[in-house]
Formats: sequence, structure tokens, C-alpha cells
Amino acid sequence: MMFKIQQNEQTVNKTFRLPVRLIEELTQVAAEEKISVNNLVRQCCEYALNNMNADSRKELYDIDSGKE
Repeated sequence: MMFKIQQNEQTVNKTFRLPVRLIEELTQVAAEEKISVNNLVRQCCEYALNNMNADSRKELYDIDSGKE
């Protein structure tokens, strides 16, 4: 069997400011699960987006766009 390089999804670097306590908790969970903090944050974001209902997403959009 030959080694085959698998293509990953295209990624973009972004900077986010998060509370220290959240970073500490994410770091602890990532260490316990033996994954990177980046991988954990990505999974958390994907889970949150996949589990939001349409009304929650619309409400979040309205808040971000300044609509009331």
C-alpha cells in the first residue's frame, strides 16, 4: 500500500479575542482529548452552527447587522 496525501479543506487564518477563562478551558479539554486547541475550536464552531435552528441564526444575523 502506498502513502497517499489527502487534500484538506482550504483554510484561512483569523484572529479572535476570547476570555482568558475560555482559553484555559479549551486548552484543558484539548489536552485531555489529545487534540490541538485549533481542532477543538473548529469542532465546537461546526457543532454550534449545525445545531442552531433557523430562528436562532436569523436572530444572530439581525444582531450582527444592527437590525432590531
